[in-house]
Amino acid sequence: MWRDQPGLTAAGILLPWLGASLLVAVLLGTGEIGVGVAVAVSAASLVLSVLVTVVSQRVLLSAARRATTGFGPGAADGDPEPRLNPPARALRSAVQRLDRTWREHAAQAEARLAAAEAVIAAAPNPLILIDRQRRIVRSNEAAAAFIGPGAEPRDLAVALRNPLLLAAADAVLAGEPGRSIEFTLSVPIERVLRAHLAKLDGPALDDAAAILTLHDVTALKRSEQMRADFIANAGHELKTPLATLIGFIETLLGPAREDAAARERFLGIMREQAGRMARLVDDLLSLSRIELNEHVAPTGRVALGPLVDEVARGLELRAAERGIRIARALPADLPEVQGDRDELAQIFQNLFDNAVKYGRPHSEVTVTGATGGAAAALVQVTVADRGEGIASEHLPRLTERFYRVDTARSRELGGTGLGLAIVKHILNRHRGRLEIASEVGRGSTFTVWLRAAGPPIALSALQGGEGGDPSRQRGGG
Repeated sequence: MWRDQPGLTAAGILLPWLGASLLVAVLLGTGEIGVGVAVAVSAASLVLSVLVTVVSQRVLLSAARRATTGFGPGAADGDPEPRLNPPARALRSAVQRLDRTWREHAAQAEARLAAAEAVIAAAPNPLILIDRQRRIVRSNEAAAAFIGPGAEPRDLAVALRNPLLLAAADAVLAGEPGRSIEFTLSVPIERVLRAHLAKLDGPALDDAAAILTLHDVTALKRSEQMRADFIANAGHELKTPLATLIGFIETLLGPAREDAAARERFLGIMREQAGRMARLVDDLLSLSRIELNEHVAPTGRVALGPLVDEVARGLELRAAERGIRIARALPADLPEVQGDRDELAQIFQNLFDNAVKYGRPHSEVTVTGATGGAAAALVQVTVADRGEGIASEHLPRLTERFYRVDTARSRELGGTGLGLAIVKHILNRHRGRLEIASEVGRGSTFTVWLRAAGPPIALSALQGGEGGDPSRQRGGG
């Protein structure tokens, strides 16, 4: 039963009783007392030891409780000091020192935690913490554009499905101190990222075992590619007009020096070739600028109705020379779209120009618009001509740079072969898409899909084909 008493131990009872029993044994040995008296005294000493131990330990326990009142995590500051006896006051003083030290350490830990949270939130580059199971346990706002929203923890493979990145993460979690890699994300738009993973030693936030930082190097990579492409494309496409100009200049300086009629004819051809070179350089520079910023979606708001009217009026004179009428039938309630006004104007400038160039004389180009997609979050504008149409085998390649269905006719009409490539890359930047339908002998239809201005929509509604390519073509019946 004594085992049930709080703080009561066998040593606390037996030691006093053994001392008393030893004294009784000595007295019994000397004959001072009898056996009955010795047994009675020994039993009495045992009972007295139990009583004294219980009372003393209860008194000490009560004093300890009173001495430690007002300490611990839930204690409130300013509680009144309890009245204590000297031993309890000494105990309370020691507990006060321990409590003060504990509070200081807790405050320091909270400050370090708050500082770590602030650093993660303020980091301009995407920052992700992963635990030993390769789960994302913390990320900052900049990382949301890459890993998307979602409850944490979740496996890194769910957010960033790239074998190189996952292999690097596994290597660091297995003990490698750090690793840097470059990888490509293709959805919703192709981006090149440089990732650095480092192992975290010692206590870390949210049991994180490694830290992953991402750097978007798309602009740098595209700038390098842009220079290479510009040199290659310009060298190839400028070779013919330059050769023509050089040939005519040599002719004018030689055999045709005194031939006025030949001079007039050659100068006219030279002006056409120089104009073609100027248009080609302008289109190449425009395409390079668009590709450089293709990974950054525009955030402006554009009303399509006034924009389409403005572009169409600018081409009416050229259309009238071929007897072509540009008929516009956009709904008055067509919503604004998210985009860059100058780049959207460039889209419709190219589409209208192609429709006028390749449409039959004395025909009509029709421009219509509508809303569609998930919850009417997409806006479409369709440009249809009444030309000769395009064979279905050419449709998949129409948006390639310098691809021409009829090279001679395209150059004769002043085309550079870059118009639809520019349209595709502008739509890539706007997270839109281009659909092309054509039937030989009946004409072609180009449909532009753009995001209505407002909250973001699901990426699946904008992906027009395998690998997230926003251009899509289909042949007519």
